[in-house]
Order: sequence, then C-alpha cells, then structure tokens
Amino acid sequence: MAGFLRKWVRARLATVLVVLLTVQLGSLIAPAYACGCGALIPGAAQRVSVGREESVVRWDGRREQIVMSLTVDGDTDRAAWIMPVPHRATVELADPQLFTQLRAATAPVRRDRYHFWPQTGDWPLTTGRDSVGGPPGAGARPPGVGVVGRQKLGPFDVARLTATDPAALNGWLGTNGFTMPPRLTGALQPYVDHRWEYVAVRLAPETAGTALNGTLDPLHLTFASRQPVYPMRLSRLAATPQSLGLYVLSAHRMEPSSAIGGSRPRITFAGRVTARSGPLAELAAGAPFLTAIGQEFPTPSAISGDHVLRRASADTAFRQVIYEDHLRLVAGVPAWLLTVVGVLAGAVTAGAVFAVRRTRRPPAAHAADVR
Repeated sequence: MAGFLRKWVRARLATVLVVLLTVQLGSLIAPAYACGCGALIPGAAQRVSVGREESVVRWDGRREQIVMSLTVDGDTDRAAWIMPVPHRATVELADPQLFTQLRAATAPVRRDRYHFWPQTGDWPLTTGRDSVGGPPGAGARPPGVGVVGRQKLGPFDVARLTATDPAALNGWLGTNGFTMPPRLTGALQPYVDHRWEYVAVRLAPETAGTALNGTLDPLHLTFASRQPVYPMRLSRLAATPQSLGLYVLSAHRMEPSSAIGGSRPRITFAGRVTARSGPLAELAAGAPFLTAIGQEFPTPSAISGDHVLRRASADTAFRQVIYEDHLRLVAGVPAWLLTVVGVLAGAVTAGAVFAVRRTRRPPAAHAADVR
C-alpha cells in the first residue's frame, strides 16, 4: 500500500509540473496585443516596442477618422511612427478618455452560472491551474516628394508627406536621425504605387534623455475616404504573432471584407452608442453604431493587405457574456456530495433493514413443524 501511495504522489507531482511548464511556455509565446496601422522606428542601436494599441475608426460615408493610442516600452528616448493614408490628413490630439468610454461601452456582461457535478478546479478535481486587398486608389497626384505640412502636438512633431517613392520617407527619417529598415521600404511600395500620402510622427518624451515608456497621448487623423479602411499592411513586418482590437463607429454595423491573411475576424460587440456626453458621444455624432472587432494573426508575414470595412447584412446587436461557473452548494457543502452521501446512507439503511428482517424471519422448516 505504501509503495502504491508513493507512485501516486510521484505521478501527481509530475502532472502538476507538466501543467506549470505548459502555462509558463504559453506566457512566453503569447501574442503581442498591438497590431495595426503604421510602423514604429526607434533611434539607432535602440529598441522600442508597442505593448498595446487601441484604435477607433469613424466613417460617415465621405470622411474617415482614425484615433490611435499607443502604449510603448523600450530604451530609446525618441522614435518615429509612419502612417499611410489614402488622402491628405489633418492631425490633432485626442482625448484619452475616449478609450475609457469605449472599453466601458463594449465590456462583456458577467453572469453567474451554477453546475451540480464538480468541474476542473472544483474539489476533488483541483489541478492547481487557474481557469483575451490592396489599398483603395486615391486618384492621381502630381509627381514630387515633399513635406506638405508640419506641426507640434504635445510630445509629437508631426509631418505630412507626399511621395512617389519611399525615398521621401527615407529622407525625412534621415533628417530626423532615423534609418528606415530595408524591409519597410519594400512594404511601403504598394502605398506608393497607389499614391497614398503619409503621416510621419517624431515621438519624444517631454523630458530630454528619458526613455519612451507608457501610454502616449492619442492622435486623431481625419481624411477623405470613399470607403472605410484600416491600414494593416505594415504589420506583416512583425516578428511575433499579432492581435487586432478595433472599434468602428458608423451608421450601421460593420465588418471586415476579408481576413487578409489572419484568422476569421470576430465581432466582440455591436450596438448603438448610449453615451450622451464626453468624447465618445462627440465622435459618434452622425455615426451612432459601434462595432468592436477582434482578430488574430499567427503569421504576420501572411498579411496580404489593409482591412477594408463594409456594412454587415443586418444591424444585429451583440454583447459578449462571460459566465462565472460556481459549484452549487447547500449550507456551504457541495450539493452533489450531499446527494451522494444521502444515496449511500439510504442504501446502507435499506440494506440494514433488509438484513434485520431476514434475521427475524422464522425458518421455513420450523414453521412447518408447528403446523
């Protein structure tokens, strides 16, 4: 018996170690949250990464607005962000509270759900493991390369560029102390071919010599667009799996036209905006339907183009429901355990009564002699 117990304990420990190792490896290969329009370039011999990106697209049929909020981490005190746009854009700072309101408006509903029989995580099944096409053409523009506008917005130095060759961006980056990676030059070529323009932003902390860290002020871009598009092509340069989280404000429920090389896009929220004040109410004016879209890109190099958004077949409302499972209890004791104990007790009682009756019943032979 002791040998059996030792083997059982060893097997149990081995199972727990395998589970813990699996969880640890899973955390190491977890995809980055950030995925979306633009490319972030650090200074020479420095690094910067986007730990999180939130974006909202607002389209009213003629004009598109994109508001982006980046959370960055790295050892560089300056970086450049390149964003392709189909038409000339205006740029301004946005209210950070916009994303606070969006997260609250699209948050899943949490509900309790009870089960009778124990599930993983309930005693005695506790394991120790705890239970997220090409760019549309913009029309011909005169040839040439140049800066068509420049402005200072908080910590951002914003330049709006036109180009018929990636050398325009290369020149701007060189002037500002950055070197364009060769892979980025090739990735920009489709936008050059369709005569898109670019918003080039120099990021620098307000205190000189301080590394870029934390959530940056959101930028608000506005440009003409015959159809809503979310630039994704540059994300194919990413070295790790990517995840897309995108809010879309329009007159109707929206959806991506295709998967563009990722998993099937999923709708995580769809419904009318109920906010009556604040930046969300202001941005949603004239485009009151909010759609939240999520998508995974396990192989970023497979991204084939930008997300062109289209109207869904119906304005069906949807909100995620997250169920919290609870074992049904009676006075703090699992109901299933009380039931099992009750059945066993009833069986034992019935067996005892049957045995007593058998012992009290007179033998058949004795009864015959009496007669």
